[in-house]
Amino acid sequence: MGDLPSSLLMMAVTFGSTTIVTDATRGERVRDAYFRNEVQRIARASLADIGSREDWKRKEPEMRRQLLDMLGLWPMPPRTDLHATITGKIDAAHFTVEKLHFQSVPGLYVTANLYLPKGATAPAPAVLYVCGHSPVVEKDIVYGNKVAYQHHAGWYASHGYVCLVLDTLQMGEVPGIHHGTHHLNQWWWHTLGYTPAGIECWNAIRGIDYLQTRKEVDAKRIGVAGRSGGGATSWWVMAADERVACAVPVAGLADLQAHLIDGESRRYPDGVISGHCDCMYFINTYRWDFAQVIALCAPRPVLLGNTDADDIFPVGGYKRPAEKARQIYQLLGASDHFALVEAPGPHQDLPELRRGEYRWMNRWLKGDNAEVTEQELPKFTPQQLKVLDRMPDDAINATIQETFHRPAHPELPLSPAVAREWWAGQAPAWRDALRERVFGGWPVHPPDLRPRPAADVSSDGLRVRAFDFTSEDGVDLRLWLLTATEIEKPALVVLSALDESGWRDLTLQLGLPFQSALQLPVEVPRNTARFLQTRKALAFNRWAFAMVAPRGIGPTRWSEVSPVDGKPNGQHVRRRFALIGETLDGQRVWDVRRAIGCVRSLPDLAKVPLWLQGRGEMAGIALYAALFEPGIARIDLWHPPASHHDGPIFLNVARILDMPQAMALAFPRTLRVYVKDDAEAAAWDWPMSLQKALGKEYLQIRRVGD
Repeated sequence: MGDLPSSLLMMAVTFGSTTIVTDATRGERVRDAYFRNEVQRIARASLADIGSREDWKRKEPEMRRQLLDMLGLWPMPPRTDLHATITGKIDAAHFTVEKLHFQSVPGLYVTANLYLPKGATAPAPAVLYVCGHSPVVEKDIVYGNKVAYQHHAGWYASHGYVCLVLDTLQMGEVPGIHHGTHHLNQWWWHTLGYTPAGIECWNAIRGIDYLQTRKEVDAKRIGVAGRSGGGATSWWVMAADERVACAVPVAGLADLQAHLIDGESRRYPDGVISGHCDCMYFINTYRWDFAQVIALCAPRPVLLGNTDADDIFPVGGYKRPAEKARQIYQLLGASDHFALVEAPGPHQDLPELRRGEYRWMNRWLKGDNAEVTEQELPKFTPQQLKVLDRMPDDAINATIQETFHRPAHPELPLSPAVAREWWAGQAPAWRDALRERVFGGWPVHPPDLRPRPAADVSSDGLRVRAFDFTSEDGVDLRLWLLTATEIEKPALVVLSALDESGWRDLTLQLGLPFQSALQLPVEVPRNTARFLQTRKALAFNRWAFAMVAPRGIGPTRWSEVSPVDGKPNGQHVRRRFALIGETLDGQRVWDVRRAIGCVRSLPDLAKVPLWLQGRGEMAGIALYAALFEPGIARIDLWHPPASHHDGPIFLNVARILDMPQAMALAFPRTLRVYVKDDAEAAAWDWPMSLQKALGKEYLQIRRVGD
């Protein structure tokens, strides 16, 4: 067999100004059904295997490790010198305020205010207050979030507590980013398993480290509180760090149903993920629901606070996981250690919630269960509470997402003999890691493929058959098979994984009378020259061309705007996948795998040699599909991305390997990689060097045009 001509097989040619119309509602039905199924599956499994105190004690350590891993904190980063620095003090009637900063890792600055009660004669209980997103900015000067939450700290210090109020990474005095996937399209965060939730949790853990250095603090009586984004961080810290004695997270948690599919929020009727930045989410590698986060706090005292008209933390979203987690508290004989405080109103820092918070801290850190009041305290100006006069020269806050996790850069041993031995052990280890940490969201028990004929149209010497198949529950896709009408038994079948350009080109090649097979609601004119070229190639070579458009492409493409309010939501749909332990690209790999199974289910193709191909990001998706499917005779990849930083986007993959190593994992299958120049070819030096050490030739690099 020869090389695959790009003009015939790769569906990424210029198609002029022609517009291909598809039925977006079909894609939205597929998308929404899929998320409903997955959310229900995860919710059913959440804590379902805990039936006794012994079950919990056995599983708790691994659950805590998993949470740390999903926050990007496993193994735990080294506890480097905090370099804590006090830059000024404020004196008030009942307390003093120290303005300080510390470095949670070298160069990652955390600005804070430490409120110290006057007249204390013994170490006092302490509260770490982690702020929500309430930035104070005046004349382009950033004062952080701590200014807006000073009334919490003032109350604590006035009532005998030490209170450390931390700025967040986003909107702090030394600002970083919470919005990488929210609207900045930094999808490579997912490839590194990076989330700013992990940074906020780590900064808070280091804040506890700092509190424990202060002689004014009783290290055994440290609580954590916060609301909104700080409420989320409160959960992360309480669940991750067993030094925390009690916590009051307010408006910081909702379950997957509320985030992804529920219509309870008036503002976000198609799921509240659209209202949240990335600090709200761990990378859900192990497919948790949020009840597990609450459970990891047990049996320590936790008060969950919320309002009944919160548009981003709706009532059902926090009550469902609370009821599940309450069962763990009951198993541990600590039913009274978990409670809710609720207030009427919207997403605001209301007095009723604050009084509930203060009373809970008094009860568990002081043994005082009396009612509390909240007196009016004088407010400090933003200028008074500001920690820094100038930005530190060595601050890495703005780029911490690029350095907190380092992508893997495996090096080959120099000796061929050592390289061969190393590869024999490394290749299966990488495959196992990919299955567990990258593609753990794939179905364990997939539904039947159920391949079923959908169309069979012959015209002008070309036969097009369409077969519908089930990729996952709720995800039905279509495979197209093209053959010359005179060929009954093809000598080869070439399966192409189509991106949107490839799909559009397929429709232009075929046009009428194949419109129904292509699931097109309107007529598309045929590109006659391309049609004749394809028919000739199929007849001359006795080939069959199979094509699949994975979910979200072609016939199942969904709209980039919300069907409810017409606002753009494409990035929030894509974000949903990571919250159920997947990515859109990762599930497209699954779709291609299932398309391979569909091809093999057809009697006339069951034993015919099968080649697999893709272009651009779809080349990467085709490559990974081939890694998990036996019987692929050859893989043709046109201009594949050199690194997962540019795609395809898979959870955690860059911490294991990158595209060159994935290419090598396809050995001993035959690979052809088509590049435009030497610079593009150089990206594949790693697998080329490996095959030289192995003494084999699996991979060939071919130079072609775009």
